[in-house]
Amino acid sequence: MTAFFSVRTLASWCLAGAAVCAASLAQADATLDKIEQRHAISVGVMLSGSPFGTIDPKSGEHLGYNVELAKGIGQALGVETQTVSVLAPNRVQFLQQGKVDILIANMQFTEERAEILDYVPTPYEEVGGAALIRKGAGITQWADLKGKPVCVSQGSNFIKPLQETYGAQIKAFRSQSESLLSLRGNGCVAAVHVSPTMHALLSEAEWQDFELPLPEDLIPSNSVIWLRKGEHDTQAKLDAIVRDWHRSGWLLELGERTGMAPSQALRDLHEQYRNAAPLAVQP
Repeated sequence: MTAFFSVRTLASWCLAGAAVCAASLAQADATLDKIEQRHAISVGVMLSGSPFGTIDPKSGEHLGYNVELAKGIGQALGVETQTVSVLAPNRVQFLQQGKVDILIANMQFTEERAEILDYVPTPYEEVGGAALIRKGAGITQWADLKGKPVCVSQGSNFIKPLQETYGAQIKAFRSQSESLLSLRGNGCVAAVHVSPTMHALLSEAEWQDFELPLPEDLIPSNSVIWLRKGEHDTQAKLDAIVRDWHRSGWLLELGERTGMAPSQALRDLHEQYRNAAPLAVQP
């Protein structure tokens, strides 16, 4: 009797342990289930300026390239889209803490970021950095920034090459707007941020005394959607959506419509996927 009880108890423990393990595995990749259950996806986006993202001063509506990408994801999944404004220093925390489901937040791929987050393998664009500099500063190449103060956002992937390759003195700010304010106040000789935003600024009257004199963007890198570690079902679903965007040419159209001039890398991806089978849902 005792032996039977022990075996039966041990079996129960094993079954319970297996159930716990199975539940843990399911929970490790539960984001897609949660999105479907609440019929909405929460997307962290950068609203630091055109063309990536802005806030309509009258309605408070989120606008711009990042926002349209987020809406495209929601439409392809058949759910509502909720965009959440994030900043460079807190965007990873927002994702890791579950405040957003995914990030479309001007985070280009780096090996360091991939160590703590997962990402959608197929990029949706390629973006590098551009240096906004006051006219007449005499800076004509990246090497001219050696020993000079350069303003960037905290957590920027441009910090490493600016320091290690070009010897710049980094001044990192919580937001892009703070970085640009320091540039206007002569707190630095250059502000380095994503190239499309820097080009957009030149069309504004307040930046008429500045220019983008360096001929090449800094470390052009893949723009990808970021997820929490282990979310492989969400990753696969989103990757199929991004590949279909390339197939249909929607990303090219979106770039032209929002002022995000399509890169050659984006055009190459369209050619790569244009003959693929389409998804059932299009943005």
